[in-house]
Amino acid sequence: MSEDEKFIEKLPTDLIFRLPPSFDTVEEERRHRKERLAAALRIFGKLGFEEGVAGHITARDPERTDCFWVNPFGMSFKHITVSDLILVNHEGKVVEGRYPVNEAAFAIHSQVHQARPDVVAAAHSHSTHGRAISALGQKLEPITQDVCAFYQDHGLFDDYTGVVTDLEEGKRIAAALGDSKAVILRNHGLLTVGDSVDAAAWWFITMERSCQVQLLAKAAGQVVPIEHENAVLTHQQIGNDLVGWINYQPLHDQIVREQPDLFD
Repeated sequence: MSEDEKFIEKLPTDLIFRLPPSFDTVEEERRHRKERLAAALRIFGKLGFEEGVAGHITARDPERTDCFWVNPFGMSFKHITVSDLILVNHEGKVVEGRYPVNEAAFAIHSQVHQARPDVVAAAHSHSTHGRAISALGQKLEPITQDVCAFYQDHGLFDDYTGVVTDLEEGKRIAAALGDSKAVILRNHGLLTVGDSVDAAAWWFITMERSCQVQLLAKAAGQVVPIEHENAVLTHQQIGNDLVGWINYQPLHDQIVREQPDLFD
């Protein structure tokens, strides 16, 4: 039994508890992924994860699985709607949409999606605290409950050669990610993945906050780490994509209520 199945088995049957939806048609699933992608980008904008034109979230198309939906190059996260999203194929060509693709988005995300067929979505942005941790060339340490979601479940791409525009560099990043949910790109930032847009976005958000906590805690004094056995247990409890999806729902609800125009 998978971790998701074990989690679902424990849920109450007589209370309302949201779980990821299923779909009758591929068109319904595609629309859902695009809506979640636009909403996630709006949330990233609201949280201040923009740095000029840098940053992208991708969602694999449910039918054309070698293609992914992504935010257009040069458009603010805060303004993106469902109709603005573009579909990019494995050659980096825009096959649906009116805008160009960010070259770095294709170089990185195409290789991550190719290496990880289990991944539906990937998120990367130049968030402040993620960049700070990346500049130290450090991984996250088990010093809080929340960060244990990444315990023994994130990599470090320990190199920097400039803006990623080369597919070979994208392949190296995918290799550093491995089977994990996240990777810290040295001198660059964070990248997270998930089996849904919701999970990938949540892992990025909580990873960014965990970077902030680690920086604050170490600046304040000697940290007290969580013991290995307890960190492993906590990872089992909170580190799967279903829990990530559930944690993300309040943020999604907030942005949809505040900015319903994202569905345009």
